[in-house]
Amino acid sequence: MTPDSPTIRSLSSQLLERYPPSNRLTLEFGDFTIGVQSNSADLVERLREYFGAFLVATERTDMLVTALEGEPPAVDAEFTIKQPDPGKTKIKEEFVDVVDGRVVRKVLTGLMLLFGDGTNIAVGPCEANDNQVVNFINNRYIERLLLDGCLLGHAAGVVHGDSGLALAGFSGMGKSTLALHLMSNELQFVSNDRVLVRPNDGVPHMLGVPKQPRINPGTALHNPDLQDILPDELRPKLLQMPSEELWQLELKYDVMIEDVYGEDRFRLTAPMQALVILNWYRTSETTRVTEVSLGDRRDLLGAFIKDPGLFFKPPESVTTDLSEDAYVEALSHCRTFEISGGVDFAYATEACLEIMGKHRSVAPEER
Repeated sequence: MTPDSPTIRSLSSQLLERYPPSNRLTLEFGDFTIGVQSNSADLVERLREYFGAFLVATERTDMLVTALEGEPPAVDAEFTIKQPDPGKTKIKEEFVDVVDGRVVRKVLTGLMLLFGDGTNIAVGPCEANDNQVVNFINNRYIERLLLDGCLLGHAAGVVHGDSGLALAGFSGMGKSTLALHLMSNELQFVSNDRVLVRPNDGVPHMLGVPKQPRINPGTALHNPDLQDILPDELRPKLLQMPSEELWQLELKYDVMIEDVYGEDRFRLTAPMQALVILNWYRTSETTRVTEVSLGDRRDLLGAFIKDPGLFFKPPESVTTDLSEDAYVEALSHCRTFEISGGVDFAYATEACLEIMGKHRSVAPEER
């Protein structure tokens, strides 16, 4: 870095002077509070609706996130392209590290995200890309939990009483679909696509991320609780589509948990009594549920372990252990099940409910 290199602090000062934020709300995620401020009243209102279950009336915050509708600053530095994840082709982000943090630029939308030195700013077309602002807020929360010793999992989560269940799966296996089937059985929702595991001497704790599930039309059509999410004029056309074509549609719809299932159905923390890993396919094979040890079945860890990505940049003084061994040790205190064979959401739902002790249906070994 040269003396003239940009810093998060200098860029932040310029942006706050140019676009003073006068609109604010406060969110409470478990025992952690995040203040969100913006120069856009419309954006804050949309965030208020999205995070409605987590709004609190307090001025005390553990973190401040700023979202500014305006022109991103010119950053005189060479950005590095983040290569797409395996199986993906679109280049979505590029980034540059500066002396006190990181700047990420969204290639497709132009939104710029700056974080470091206690500063968290999203600037650009925020109103047109409020979903990316939501993700940025959640990513700041995830980073804080990772720095606190948690491990990041690619999973959905539900809870019944004190029995929390995480649902992982290899790409496209339907963990969110299964979670929403379980929600129809009076469970509470912990998380849609990311869970954090806080290791314990005993049962680990599962912490959720407050992001509403996004589902495709196939998921909505096959769940009576979700069918009203689809536009009336589109439903007849979707019903006539071949199954494979339906599941390949790029359309996505938000499931607002409390609108669909009622108040107090979002709960961000629970003892993680079990982990279910979906490793099934759309075949005519019998669905099988098998209890496994991740120490012996490390091939399944890839379905759960999630790389924190660009939005985790710990200080050099902080050491985090995100190794396979760390995951195996943390998860050794909860039961783990593999669901393999053919896709059968009805059977998987009954099996998961039994694992959680919700009620007894057909035990996996009795199928």
